[in-house]
Amino acid sequence: MLVKTYGSAVFGINATTVTVETNINSGINFLLVGLPDSAVKESQQRIDAALKNNGYRIPGKSIVINMAPADIRKEGSAYDLTIAVGILAASEQMLSDKVSDYIIMGELSLDGGLQPIKGVLPIAIQAKAENFKGIILPKQNAKEAGIVDGLEVYGVENIKEVIDFFNDTVQLEPTIVNTHEEFFANLNETEFDFCDVKGQEIISYN
Repeated sequence: MLVKTYGSAVFGINATTVTVETNINSGINFLLVGLPDSAVKESQQRIDAALKNNGYRIPGKSIVINMAPADIRKEGSAYDLTIAVGILAASEQMLSDKVSDYIIMGELSLDGGLQPIKGVLPIAIQAKAENFKGIILPKQNAKEAGIVDGLEVYGVENIKEVIDFFNDTVQLEPTIVNTHEEFFANLNETEFDFCDVKGQEIISYN
């Protein structure tokens, strides 16, 4: 069975959507193509442990995962969740009806927990520009992505929440950020203040 999930590659301040095609057939093999770096290739071990520790598994079949466009180098561990969801959906361990509606990103811990990723804001902006319904990512990154209006942002703590969401057994609460309130709430909050500087009694505050 062939399933497509979507992640994103960040270059500077811009993001490019990455299509992760997962095809499962008879045989025994695991092949990851599409110019992945070492961290992406290592995702197999993280995904395998995370799935086993949550009652799922990488099937013992021929699995080919293509990350397109193939001429763009895929870097880092943020594709763990993208690939894991593709494997679960293609092996029919999880419903696949809605997975293509979302950008899915996150680094997996061996227990299935999710670690924060970098470059969330340009990823969210690009997801909205390409009319994705929403974005699923680690909870620590949800507030940053929530700045983008018109995009459903779901912050999750572990892969089980993602599986239950796509299986329609759990409803996730979207992260909503009121940018105006956030701006005015932090307007007078500064990390540093000249009053903390010793020996500068004559410094001007004007």
